[in-house]
Amino acid sequence: MRVDLFDFALPDELIAQRPIAPRDRARLLDVASDGLHDRTVRDLPHLLRPGDLLVFNDTRVIPARLVGERSGGGAVEALLMRHLSNGRWLCLARPTKRLRIGDALFFNDLSATVAAKHADGSIELAFNKEGAAFLAALEANGAVPLPPYIRGGIADAKDRTDYQTLFARRDGSIAAPTAGLHFTDELLATLAAAGIRTAGVTLHVGAGTFQPVRAPDTDQHVMHAEWGEVSRATADAIEATRRAGDKVVAVGTTSLRLLETVGRVHEGCMTAWTGETDIFITPGFRFRIVDLLLTNFHLPRSTLFMLVAAFTGLERIKAAYRHAVSERYRFYSYGDCCLLRR
Repeated sequence: MRVDLFDFALPDELIAQRPIAPRDRARLLDVASDGLHDRTVRDLPHLLRPGDLLVFNDTRVIPARLVGERSGGGAVEALLMRHLSNGRWLCLARPTKRLRIGDALFFNDLSATVAAKHADGSIELAFNKEGAAFLAALEANGAVPLPPYIRGGIADAKDRTDYQTLFARRDGSIAAPTAGLHFTDELLATLAAAGIRTAGVTLHVGAGTFQPVRAPDTDQHVMHAEWGEVSRATADAIEATRRAGDKVVAVGTTSLRLLETVGRVHEGCMTAWTGETDIFITPGFRFRIVDLLLTNFHLPRSTLFMLVAAFTGLERIKAAYRHAVSERYRFYSYGDCCLLRR
């Protein structure tokens, strides 16, 4: 499909720079069969039914932005994208063109060697630490990798908690699964009291989710792979939900992408699964697992806007976004959300 079909106008002042507090006070646009309804996240227990299953992404954002110096002199900035093996990470770096294989980079007490350079502009860095020691050094020397539309990508101490969901358990993402940012302990208790169940999956969000679509046609865009895992317990909970005729509700596009990856691999069945996914969902995709999607508002021409268009219909989602703009909803990572039906 032509990428320009997924364009829309958005005033800059609607891009949220800080989250609402408390988190569950964020607005929720209910995109229902009978029209558009302005609600809040606290209304979610009334929008779902007893027996429905919310599926969260339990990934944790690591402080993946590193600023340091090159061995030959000069500043360098690296953004960790994906762990490879044995202390190696796939990264984006600036200035990439000046880096040579074998160059040493220093980020205070964390150092790395340029191990490889790729045609797409990414590089591989081999760090001097691994495992828990590496993560501890990253916490001490790295910064939260905010997207550029939030204060120019410059994070502060408050973002360390603001840009982390209540479910964050497993280190590995360079971006938050932002639909999960709206949940509080109080909201979860209310959902449980209403008979709405929860389960978790892991998808470590990398650059692939947010990579700009530069090609004029969606067929020409290539997604980067991201690592994910669905546990046996979660797979069983999803299958039980489906057998009972209740709804599987993905909290965020990352959860949806992982569940639909497994559904596609296993012909509509949900099972325990571990692996990498580069799934690119555009209109015409056959959804097999997810019935409802809770998600934030996404960028024009982005793979995520294409995903929500595939899920709920291009014209329908464009109408919802026009309404959100006219009603001054807050957009993107720290913004409001919408509830979509397949």
